Amino acid sequence: MAKTQAQIQERSDAKRGVRAKSYKLPETTIALIAELAEQTGLPQSAVITAAVKMLKQQHEAVWMYIKLC
Repeated sequence: MAKTQAQIQERSDAKRGVRAKSYKLPETTIALIAELAEQTGLPQSAVITAAVKMLKQQHEAVWMYIKLC
């Protein structure tokens, strides 16, 4: 039996370990994401992923500093 496009997409997403997530963001944030994506040549999802990883690293560094004090 042939698979529907939705089934094909669902299997592909599961294989790649991705899923859709939606957020309501200020227009300025959306514009900044688009601008950074254009400047770097990365997809907007990659820009957001990089930003979240950088925020996590910064957060961990602050906590490490606090624990050392």
